[in-house]
Amino acid sequence: MPRPVIGITMRHELESERFYLARAYSEVVEAAGAAPLLIPLIPRAEYVRAVFERLDGLLLPGSASDVDPLLYGREPQRCLGSVHPLKDQTDLLALAEVERRNLPLLAICFGLQVWNVSRGGTLIQDIASETPEAIKHEQGQPRDRRSHRVRLLEGSGLAEIAGSQSLDVNSHHHQAVETIGRHLRATSWTTDGLIESLEDTRSERWAIGVQWHPEIAWEKDQFSTNLFQGFINVAAQRRLKQCLS
Repeated sequence: MPRPVIGITMRHELESERFYLARAYSEVVEAAGAAPLLIPLIPRAEYVRAVFERLDGLLLPGSASDVDPLLYGREPQRCLGSVHPLKDQTDLLALAEVERRNLPLLAICFGLQVWNVSRGGTLIQDIASETPEAIKHEQGQPRDRRSHRVRLLEGSGLAEIAGSQSLDVNSHHHQAVETIGRHLRATSWTTDGLIESLEDTRSERWAIGVQWHPEIAWEKDQFSTNLFQGFINVAAQRRLKQCLS
């Protein structure tokens, strides 16, 4: 059977006007048994639909940008980072296709945030200025260090993958989920109460978003390996069903 194809939306570097993506995203998808397909940030619905004709799942990666707060009805706060409209618009079109086709979804960091916004949720625009009692969520170097712990919701998909009720994770974000969007539930939290993961509440859908970066040094971390493998297994089952139909 052919490998399942996993779409991965790219990033936008404004200074050089290039699309790019860290190699780890593609490498872990390939290692888990799928074929990664990088999606340039062209926010045209017809183009995105054409790309999704080939896909068995979507990986929404992190980004060097922040989701435009106007997309969730807020004015930009003083510590908002740069906004990349091509990233926002293309990711939102991709998420609409995931919803329409019931594709498995794994959303990471910015991917989690834009997924929540696509469902009507809102974001904390800057953790340090809006929630000064929070722990440090921008750990810096080394990026693969597990810098804080998350508590996992009992019975959640992440808890089943981890085989425990807590997990040590890396942390590279200054924004976070504020209010939760439609058909989503929080499934992990840091000690300061910030949400660190979301899962779709509908039983027929495999969709998980995490605020940390499991693609960083994934080969050294059993949970990260299992998370990607679980995602790819669902995509492979979907591909097999299509081949047999």
